[in-house]
Order: sequence, then structure tokens, then C-alpha cells
Amino acid sequence: MTTLHTGPDIYDVLGIGFGPSNLALAIALHEQSVNAGTEDGLRVGFLERQPRFGWHRGMLIDDATMQVSFLKDLVTMRDPTSDFSFLCYLRDRGRLVDFLNLKTLFPLRIEFHDYFEWAAARVSHLVEYSAEVVSVRPVTRDGEIRYFDVTSRVPGDPDSLTVRRARSICVATGLEPRLPPGAALSERVWHNSELLPRVEQVRRSGQPIRRAVVLGAGQSAAEAVDYLHRHFPEAEICSVFAKYGYTPADDSPFANKIFDPEAVDLYYGAPREVKQSLFDYHRSTNYSVVDMDLIESLSRAMYQEKVQGRERLRMMNVSRLREVEAGADDVKVTVEFLPTGERETLSADLLVYSTGYQPQGVDDNLGEIGKLCLRDDEDALRVGRDHRVETAPNVTADIYLQGGTEHTHGLTSTLLSTTAVRAGEICAALLARRATNLTTTEG
Repeated sequence: MTTLHTGPDIYDVLGIGFGPSNLALAIALHEQSVNAGTEDGLRVGFLERQPRFGWHRGMLIDDATMQVSFLKDLVTMRDPTSDFSFLCYLRDRGRLVDFLNLKTLFPLRIEFHDYFEWAAARVSHLVEYSAEVVSVRPVTRDGEIRYFDVTSRVPGDPDSLTVRRARSICVATGLEPRLPPGAALSERVWHNSELLPRVEQVRRSGQPIRRAVVLGAGQSAAEAVDYLHRHFPEAEICSVFAKYGYTPADDSPFANKIFDPEAVDLYYGAPREVKQSLFDYHRSTNYSVVDMDLIESLSRAMYQEKVQGRERLRMMNVSRLREVEAGADDVKVTVEFLPTGERETLSADLLVYSTGYQPQGVDDNLGEIGKLCLRDDEDALRVGRDHRVETAPNVTADIYLQGGTEHTHGLTSTLLSTTAVRAGEICAALLARRATNLTTTEG
């Protein structure tokens, strides 16, 4: 497949962002080109603002495991014979037998990240890193918007820009940290996405940590509590959340069917009220829930400390943060116990917001292109089953989305569960659109 470079040629598709979703698409397109055995395949490129591939690096805790099966990797659900699978990665790394002997479906998170890097390196000719996209503009010919001009910063020279023209773009810029209204990050106040590098920075500085507060009730919050508790053995770790206790993730076989590819078809075609019901019913498969193993581990730690008479792990349940005041030497955190309204102000050395993530809006990534997109009665984007955004009649260039489509495609929109399948669907759509364009041109 053609190596990514600037020039007079027009790209069939430019991917904006290169996380797991667009990596899976790059592999699907690469394999299609190789299998076709022709140089007439799609002209493809991907642009990524990070200097190298990275996926939630700040939460790659050494013993944390994946929450999805390794079979839901970048390719297997689309093509079990692909040599980009996690099993092929294990064979290449010389660990296939060792992994099988573990009898687990859930690899370490750091291992799965290494798998992603291994796969990304094999399609590195299609991606340019340190290439932040700064604008996407429509190109009009005879009253028809046929192309998009994608402007990005030049790696190593951020003051210089490069423009690439594309018939289609695929936006997969991932999620951004969600913070409570008015929250301000600082050296003592973090989002959990920065957990590992921030902890390492504190440890190197020698700064004593007497107390750390973690806000949140989901998996990331519980992992942050556990990590801080283990790495600051002299500190009190306070977990603040509005629930009575952590809610276990529902990973039972029937509930997990909401992540099946067929479930996307059903969700997409369902009435709006049914979609909302399905989303509400099955939130416990992914949102604000914690793996039972971790819940039990934290519970055991609390009990052991109670027996020993030194309780460092403190669960401030049914509570809410009311005020945060950052000072020179600490962070004053006021916590309200909701049943009584009683408030307690804690002097903390660290405050970690484990308050989740949110998809970046299409307008954040596309600027004026967003004005070409059609919206429904609730001002949400209208997106086809093939993940293509519906646009104004005079727009023949295409916009595909990977993420930000929970309202149309369901819970899997931002998850790994259907990444491989979604990549295959977008690949097929791109090929079909190209064939239609060639037929029209020849006719």
C-alpha cells in the first residue's frame, strides 16, 4: 500500500487520530490491498498528534488486566485468519504456550498495549506521528463538495503546516478526560489518566504524601485507590463517591450479548425510546462499575487494616465533593455526607478525579465541516449504519466516525468489543463508495 506522503495525489481516506480504532482500520485496509495483489488499492493515510502510538498510558498499571477477551483484538472478530491477531503477536514474542497455560481470556493491560504497538509498527508506513490536525476544510467543485483539505502540523516543525486532500476522512480522536464543573488541574490535582507519570514524579521529588483523595466510583477510580494505597504505604487514601458501595460490573454471558455485532444492528434500527431503555438497562456492563476481584481485594485490605488497628483505606460513601481549595502546601477538600448533610474538610496532598471520559464532539475536530453534517430533532448527528455521517445533499465527500455514536450504534461505540468488526464495515463502505465513484466516472 502506498506510503503516507504529501503530493498532488488525492487520498481515498485520511484517518484523523491513530488509536486502536483507526489502527484496526489501517490493518483492514492494508490487508485488503495485500490480498488484492494490486497497486490500485485505496490511497490511505493516518495522522496522529502523539509522537508515537499510545493508549491510556497513564493507567497501564503493572498488574491490571483487560476487561474484554483477547479474542476481541484488532482483527479476530473480522478475520480469524489474520496474522495481526493477539495470538500471532504472542507467537512472535515467544509467549504463546506460556499464555495458554495461564488459562485466561484477559491479558495484562500492559501486554495488550504492547500488542497494539506491535501491530502499529507493522503499518507504520501509513501513519505520520506528531502531526496534529488543525483544520479540515471543504473543497467545492461545480457547487459540489467533493473533497476535504486536511491541514496538519509538520513533525519536528510545528510552525509549518501540511495540507492533504481526501475523498473521505475517518475521525477517531478518542476520548478526553471529563472533569466536574469548575475543576482545575494542578501539580496536586490530577485526572486519573495521568496517574502513573504523576505518581512517579511525586516519588522522585521525595514529597511526603500523608493523604490522597480519589473521586469516582468506576473501575478507574477503584484502580487509582488501590494503586495509591500500595505505592504510598504511609498515606491515608480516601475514596469519595455518591453510591453506598462500588457496583460490580455485569459481565455475565447474557448481559455481554449487548456487545455482539448483531446487537448493533438491533440497536441501530430500534425506536429512540427503546435505545434509551437498552442503554439504561446495560450501563452496568461498562459505566461506573468495578470488577468483583478488585472490589474484594479492597474490602480485604480494609478489614486487615481494621484488625491491625491502622486504617489507611477509607471509603467515604454516599458523599460528594462540595469545595476544593488548592493551597501552596495542600488541597483542602470539603466532603458532604449526603444522608445528613454533614461536611468534613480534609487537608490532602493529592486529589485525583476519576470521573471518566467523554468523546470529543465532531465540531471540536472538524470545525466548519461540522456545519455540513445533518442532525436529528435532539441535535445529535445522523449517522448511517456504515458509520458514515449524513451530510447535506451537495456533499459527496464522506465523513466516517469511530466513536461518538452511542446514540445510533449503542454501548460499543467507544469500546474495544466491536473494534475489528467496525473497521471491517468501514473498509467495506470505502471500497463500495470507490467502486460507485469509478463506475460513475467511467459512465
